[in-house]
Amino acid sequence: MSDVQRSGCPINLTLEVVGDKWSLLIIRDLMFGNRRHYRELLGGSEEGISSNILADRLKTLLAAGILSREDDPSHKQKGIYSLTERGIELLPILAQMAGWGYKYLPVSEELGIRAKLLMDGGPRMWAEFMDELREIHLGVKKRRKAGPSVGERLQAAYQKIVAANKARTSNT
Repeated sequence: MSDVQRSGCPINLTLEVVGDKWSLLIIRDLMFGNRRHYRELLGGSEEGISSNILADRLKTLLAAGILSREDDPSHKQKGIYSLTERGIELLPILAQMAGWGYKYLPVSEELGIRAKLLMDGGPRMWAEFMDELREIHLGVKKRRKAGPSVGERLQAAYQKIVAANKARTSNT
């Protein structure tokens, strides 16, 4: 991250850190896909990020305090990336962006379901999901509600649509 700022505007300063497409998609993949290793981030995204762009954006997000990296105990050369509190607090922004995209853009049914659920669930659901992310990424234990977590509900809804679409295409 450069020390030169264009202005002191909070929107500008935020965009200087997370304003490019790839940074937000890396954060998305950590939040919603639980992709925590470099290889998972490189190969798991359907947008196809290149290795040099991924390395650069990870470096920027680490420097900005949005991500942290720890050595993976299972492999000396691997790292495990985690969202920091700063990164977790980006969830409402991503939820709002996803809701806007769901409302106004031609999103696919399977990739839009999480946006719809987050939009419908609103701030209460976002807060619950942020607590789950704190547990996963920061090790902060919270008392959990009975039943499936927000992450599990989002994943189940996605899987249900994927299965229904697969069944539909196999029947035609």
